[in-house]
Order: sequence, then structure tokens, then C-alpha cells
Amino acid sequence: MSTGVLIAVIVIVAAVVLVAAALTLRARGAGGGRSLKRRFGPEYDRAVARHDGDVKAAERDLARRVEKHGGLREQPLEPARREEYEARWTALQEHFVDAPREAVAEADRLLAEVAGARGYPDGGQYEEQLEALSVHHAGRVEGYRHMHRVARAPLAADGEGPGTEELREALVEARELFTELIAPAPQDSGRHRADRAEKDGREQVAAPRSTHRTHQPWGLTRGHAKGS
Repeated sequence: MSTGVLIAVIVIVAAVVLVAAALTLRARGAGGGRSLKRRFGPEYDRAVARHDGDVKAAERDLARRVEKHGGLREQPLEPARREEYEARWTALQEHFVDAPREAVAEADRLLAEVAGARGYPDGGQYEEQLEALSVHHAGRVEGYRHMHRVARAPLAADGEGPGTEELREALVEARELFTELIAPAPQDSGRHRADRAEKDGREQVAAPRSTHRTHQPWGLTRGHAKGS
């Protein structure tokens, strides 16, 4: 085989190898994108919009989040602490009727506290906490983002800020993440139900059954919101 033919063969083989490598990388990239889209859902679309439609940049951002926070293991909540958080959320919902802005600000602080208790970055590092939450609760994190933005929106010169309806919507959206964060782990569900039943039984013995209900479920409807 002449030198010229040998060189031509080497060049052809090298070209084939390069093409195969490029196709492999492209396939892996497409698979990674699909995986990220499945994992992040609406958060994926938001990342793409945040990067002005640059899909590759958005995927690099999301992949970085997974690499940094994917190994995070949520810490369990003791039943007593879970009930404390539930009671505080119920109280601020009731407070919303008279002071919507203050109630939303309190809910924002409470959600950050609960996330911290579950092992996420401290609420003082909001962006870091939000990123970590987006990896594990991608379908609910936008509600937290919305509430945080509304809670910190400055008042206008005329003293006006977000309206009651927007405050209500933000609180309702954020409640979904709150509910997920305080939910007992699967292995704790049975024990939590048993503890709850035992507590309810003690309360029924300690207090006579009321003949009428004084507390109605709170749904944050337009009729409940003062000034809406």
C-alpha cells in the first residue's frame, strides 16, 4: 500500500471517528435535555425564558443545580413541630382577613423557616434556598417565588402595593409547597396518624363536644378577603 493511500485511509477513519463522536455527544445532550425537562417541568420553561430562549444555557443552569443540590436529603420533622407549623399557617390565614400584607409577609418567613428545618439552605440565603427547592419541588417552587416577590414589593408613592387579590393568590400558591414540606415521610405516616388519633381522643375526653361549629374551613376566597 502506497504512502498516499495509507494517508487517505487514516484521514477517512479519523473523519468517521469524529462524526461518530459528534453524534454520540449530540444524542447524550438531547437525552439530558429531555431528562431535565421531565424533572423540572414548568421550571425548565422558566429557565429557558430567563436565558432569553437559549436552551443550552438554561440546561447548563439546571444541570448545575442538580449537581449542587441533587444529593440533598430532606430532614424529617417531628410530629409536634409539624403541628406547630400547621397551627402557625392556619393563624396567619385567619390574620389575612384583617391584614393581608402582613399575613403574606409572615407566610414568606414561615415557609423559609420550614424549608430550613427540612435541611435546605437557610432562609437568609433566599436564592440558594430557592435553587435547592427547585431541584426537589420543581412543581411547587414558583408559588414560593411569587409570594416572596409580593411580600417584599415596595409600596408606591401613594401608599399602594400589591392588591388583596394578588396577595391572596400568592398565599394560595405558596401553600402548596408548604403542604409538601410538612408532609410526613412515608415511613412516618403511620406513626403520625396514630399520634394524631391519640391526641384527638384525649381532647375529646377533656372537652365536651360543641353543639355548633365556630370555625369554618378557610379557602381565601374573594369573600373572605377584606377590601377585595
